[in-house]
Amino acid sequence: MFFAHRRKPAGAAGLAASVVAGVLCLPGCRATSVDAQARTAESGGRQTSVTVTRRDFVRSVRLSGTVEAVQSTTISAPRLSGPNTQSLVITKLIRPGSAVKPGDLIVEFDRQQQLTNALDRRAELQDLEQQIRKREAQERAAAAKDDSEIKVAESSVSRAELEMVKNDMIPRINAEKNTLALEQAQATLKQLKTTYKLKREAAEADIRILKIRRDRAESAMKMAETNAERMAILSPLGGMAVLKSIWKSNTMAEVQEGEEIRAGVPIVDIVDPNSMRVRARVNQGDINELQSGQVVRVGLDAYPDLHFPGKIVQISPLGVMSNLSNKVRAFVVLIAIEGSHPNLMPDLSASLDVELARTPGALVVPLDTVRQDGDRAFVSVQRGSSFEERQVTLGAKSAHEVVVASGLDAGAVLARNAARGTR
Repeated sequence: MFFAHRRKPAGAAGLAASVVAGVLCLPGCRATSVDAQARTAESGGRQTSVTVTRRDFVRSVRLSGTVEAVQSTTISAPRLSGPNTQSLVITKLIRPGSAVKPGDLIVEFDRQQQLTNALDRRAELQDLEQQIRKREAQERAAAAKDDSEIKVAESSVSRAELEMVKNDMIPRINAEKNTLALEQAQATLKQLKTTYKLKREAAEADIRILKIRRDRAESAMKMAETNAERMAILSPLGGMAVLKSIWKSNTMAEVQEGEEIRAGVPIVDIVDPNSMRVRARVNQGDINELQSGQVVRVGLDAYPDLHFPGKIVQISPLGVMSNLSNKVRAFVVLIAIEGSHPNLMPDLSASLDVELARTPGALVVPLDTVRQDGDRAFVSVQRGSSFEERQVTLGAKSAHEVVVASGLDAGAVLARNAARGTR
């Protein structure tokens, strides 16, 4: 042997060194307890072996998304009609996390200004209605007077016409007077009829102006009353109240009672906690592996120990532009969550494991127990106090695990970090 030509070491120490050297150079050896100790040292105290078990192997893809309610609505500060309605003061606000039913009061604003406006417009409306009635009465009296004057003028014309019949029997001077009297009576009647029409049109215009002012006052009154009604907002559906955060004093904080906010600012979300879903954006490279009905394991980043079963219910047919590149598209995927929990709230970030394929009853081992050598795969199987390398056939593989199709039995103990431990 190789060590037969070397000088024989003296003493027991030399004999032990020679035996170790001989063992290291024995032909056909794969790995020894020395290799196992070396791997243990390299691993820094981590688990260096694993027992092979038979279980279902699931190939999945990891996604991320945001939790949202299937049924929800946002309560915002109302946009009021009319001038000087830019800000509102909250007088009542529901407590966050409260359960609400349809018709429950969510938020109420100070309505004093709107009520004052409504009363002012109502008083103005009543005053204009009185003016209209007074003007109409005056017009009726004026029309009756003008009608009487026209009747008198018509009678004067009739009398003048009768006097004209006597012109052949009276002196010429009297006949001329009768003619002039008739012409004067006719001119007076014509003038009265002409001015009668103009007076009626002028009176109608005055009354129309008053009615327009009345309609404006009535519209302003109804507007103020509607604004006062908008000061109290009721819940359109049942669920749970979630306060929104707004920008105030250079920070984001929840809305509180007594604060003044602008119209249109979101205040409260009413969500149905019994029906939640996750909205995820999927890269175009992974979208081909997803389809409706696939099983999803939903985890909440804020609560690592909380998981829910889910299912893909919708995949958008069109992609949207990615934030990273104009050439990359992302697709929106909706995942329905089965079950409910008090901590399952909207706007929480969620991790999604979508099940792509399942192999039942397979031998599943960690990926770091396998060493690849071209097209062949090897694992280090424990035999006694040492490990021997064995060739295996692999099946389906994920990012962390792989299925062993043949060459291995359940219960075998494999060394981990196989690729690093191989020399």
